[in-house]
Amino acid sequence: MRVFVTGATGFVGTAVVEELLAAGHEVLGLARSERSAAALIAAGAKVHRGDLGDLESLRTGAAATDATIHLGFNHDFSRFVESCHEDAQVIETLGAALTGRDGLLLVTSGTAILPGGTVSTEATPAPMSEGAHPRTASEHAAARVAERGAKVAVVRLSPSVHGAGDQGFVSFVATFARQHGRSAYVGKGLNRWCAVHRRDAARLFRLALEKGEGGACYHAVSESAVPFRDIAAALGRSLDLPVEGLPPDAAGAHFDWFTALASSDTPASSDWTRTTLGWHPTEPGLLADIESGLYSGT
Repeated sequence: MRVFVTGATGFVGTAVVEELLAAGHEVLGLARSERSAAALIAAGAKVHRGDLGDLESLRTGAAATDATIHLGFNHDFSRFVESCHEDAQVIETLGAALTGRDGLLLVTSGTAILPGGTVSTEATPAPMSEGAHPRTASEHAAARVAERGAKVAVVRLSPSVHGAGDQGFVSFVATFARQHGRSAYVGKGLNRWCAVHRRDAARLFRLALEKGEGGACYHAVSESAVPFRDIAAALGRSLDLPVEGLPPDAAGAHFDWFTALASSDTPASSDWTRTTLGWHPTEPGLLADIESGLYSGT
């Protein structure tokens, strides 16, 4: 299968491209820079020049291939709401290029958009109420595209997609710990994160591409409920820092803009995904990756 991949040189994207190529698929990767183009060529993929802001480049990339995996996203958290709206436009454009065709569009979302305090499943809908997480815009755009005749499925990533080279949420927590000389959690630290290794996530994207159905939602979750206190404790051991629980009203001084995420309780299940796609995560868990020192020099 010939597959167009946005975000093809990102942390998850590089693993997805590697997984697709190893399985015999051809990859056309979106590249904005010479560096990204060179990385794709070195990996064995073909290059499609453009970026997420160039909607015509997205349309032609999707139209030239059998299926599309949309992984790209602008992770500038200072303009996160705008980035979510832009992502919806990207999905609308990719979907229009695939409408009426059999090719699957895989849209990336996250389990963190779902209501907290309970274990979410693949059947849990993205909230539509006022005040919902801004990233729900991606799933709502996918639903609109599907209504117009495109074959669309969603892959929700865990808040922590970990592994060598991770510059995401756990790396932020490690940075705050180094800055303040302590590894912290909020309250009793019993709020739960789910997690997945990037290579397990890449395998899931490949299986969803090969076996997935339009209208489905898949969860890239290998660990459904890791207490944040355990994450902080593992980071404390790795960084040789004391571990401390913070009262909620003091958490902002430590976690700054990340406070809501550090306090979030969003466990999620992937039982249906595993049964449906035959996905079996095999890579190290989040705490094992932290203990191995992956975040000690972040």
